[in-house]
Amino acid sequence: MIKTRVSHWLKDFPWHWLLAILVALAGHLFLRPSWGTLRGHDLLDAFVASDGAAVARYLQSGGVTHVTRVMLGLVIQLMAIGLLARARIAWAMSVLLLLAMAAFLVKVDTGPASLIIFTILVAGMLVAKWHHFDRASLAAGSLFAILALSCLLVYSVFGSLYLGNEFSPAIVDPVTAFYFSLVSMSTVGYGDIVPKGEAARMFTLSVVMLGITLFATSLSVVVGPLVGGNIRRLLYGRISHVMRKDHTVLAGTGPLALSLYHALIQRGHEVTVIQAPGDPGVFPAQADILQGDASDTELLRRAGAHEARYVLALRAEDAENAFIILAAREVIGPDTRLVALVNAPAHLDKVRHVNPDIVISLQALGAEILARTLSGEPIDDALIKRLLFGEKTPA
Repeated sequence: MIKTRVSHWLKDFPWHWLLAILVALAGHLFLRPSWGTLRGHDLLDAFVASDGAAVARYLQSGGVTHVTRVMLGLVIQLMAIGLLARARIAWAMSVLLLLAMAAFLVKVDTGPASLIIFTILVAGMLVAKWHHFDRASLAAGSLFAILALSCLLVYSVFGSLYLGNEFSPAIVDPVTAFYFSLVSMSTVGYGDIVPKGEAARMFTLSVVMLGITLFATSLSVVVGPLVGGNIRRLLYGRISHVMRKDHTVLAGTGPLALSLYHALIQRGHEVTVIQAPGDPGVFPAQADILQGDASDTELLRRAGAHEARYVLALRAEDAENAFIILAAREVIGPDTRLVALVNAPAHLDKVRHVNPDIVISLQALGAEILARTLSGEPIDDALIKRLLFGEKTPA
């Protein structure tokens, strides 16, 4: 019993919240030593005054290290917002940035061993809990695109000023550096500012290559889900009015399934029904229905099982319900709960072996309630929960 409770607690634990806090903390600890240095310097005033020479002097005197630390720290803290939404792109960027921070602390600006170990541990925890971050949202993709563009622009502007004398004509002010950065990132290349030194040429190539990569990645991350989602909906039937997220996936069309569907809709829940071809179940015309085999993992993905709060296997055959639960295990997210209906009490133990979160045996439940009523025994919430979870009632 204790092992089962611990298992349920670990499964329901909001790991994405914990990891988002740890990632934000790692970013704060990383940038803190340089934040005070930058605040105490007149770098911003030099930028506003277009004093490129002062900016270049600061960068060449070691200021580039502080700028890099602050940039990395701020970006990783912003990635924590995406982790709260369990966005896969935020997870991937967080892992890469944490590893970059650890490498920076080891190779460039030696930091305390405790911070290096903490950063690597947080990255390891993210990798271990990768399945908690399975959402691809337009908001997270847009945030990634904006952050990536901003970081590349800062990198290009500061790099242009840092290597200003290696260009012809020399880049000596932030406005010219901003102009050159946008022209290079967009691969327009007017040719009015030409890199002469080897370092300047390699730097310009890096800006051009990163600009092309950023454009292609942003296009796939932001536009791809929009276009792909509409195409899939057109291919697989009507465009559903339901946002398949935090909903209930209901596999079954029997009396219990129909009654439960109406009860959930009346309470404001969104429900996606998986109906077998030729099944006589009658749902309202506006119902969100998918035709097919509910034990097919691809169909479950289309039904949004990975985003669902519950997946209900309410078919008339207990074997079908067991197969649906097994298939759903491969698809669902960490917060999705599985419910299986057992029609024959003799199959109760067999269905328990596929480990649904809730087992419903109407005959066992009805028999126990009726027996207690006839015997004058109390019926409380604890009894109902024990019966719903398929556990035997204590003698």
